[in-house]
Amino acid sequence: MTRRTTVPEETFVTTNVRPVPVGVTGLHGALHRDGIAGVPGALPRAWGERLLADFEALFTEARSRPDGTVNRGTNRFYFTVHAEKLRGFVDLVTHPVVTGLSTAVLGPDWKIVEVAFDVPLPGSRYQPWHRDFPIPAETRDEHRLSSLAFNLTAVDVTPDMGPFEIAPGTHWDDGEGFEHGMFPHAGSTARYDDLRQARMPSLGDMSVRSGLTIHRGTPNCSDIARPVLILGVVAPEVDPGPHCLQLSADYATALPAGLLDRLHCSVVPALRPLVQSHTIEGLVMGS
Repeated sequence: MTRRTTVPEETFVTTNVRPVPVGVTGLHGALHRDGIAGVPGALPRAWGERLLADFEALFTEARSRPDGTVNRGTNRFYFTVHAEKLRGFVDLVTHPVVTGLSTAVLGPDWKIVEVAFDVPLPGSRYQPWHRDFPIPAETRDEHRLSSLAFNLTAVDVTPDMGPFEIAPGTHWDDGEGFEHGMFPHAGSTARYDDLRQARMPSLGDMSVRSGLTIHRGTPNCSDIARPVLILGVVAPEVDPGPHCLQLSADYATALPAGLLDRLHCSVVPALRPLVQSHTIEGLVMGS
């Protein structure tokens, strides 16, 4: 049965340019139809500039450890981060698009399970067309999404930087015959080539997608990295697997009222280095 939750149909997000009207109902419709929806100017450019500075420090630290990143292809890496190391974390997770759309799609008891970066460096190549996980029963049988990924770029993306490509509407594909339930066979990808759209967001832009929508990274032919922040959100019936945020006790205590309950997390006296999980996707991407 499809969940029905009342959410504000129109809200306003203040940016450094102007108030941007964001219709949660319209975004929900676009997400259902295409498997992706964009929110230009969702956050100020200054927020994106801080995100880039935080990324650079975190990526340097992660690459200093053998288990600090996961290989997702040639010169392409993924790594989870401590939420409190992102100065804009609370602004993001309390954003009305994040809270309103998560409630509309996933129901009132959704949880945040992932905070991570995907980063294609100069010289990265095409990834195979893929989805992030096999299609779950509720999507295949009930036509219902049970997870979302909010993406925020840390740079202004240009055509030479290896833009993310996505094939709208493919989140409903049943995936029969996909390798590991995630990778269409190379001889059956012409449809995705025809549907593909390149996304070139700017600092402050947000997008939300289903990880089931077929997508890929493209070659970064520029001389700079193209990092993107990923915020993963799931419905309560979803098993988050290895995904679990780690918060320091001091940070957890200082969070706004009610926010800690939204986080699938462990609270520790002091932060420990994050060890990345080598999933099937990471292994295939790195091959």
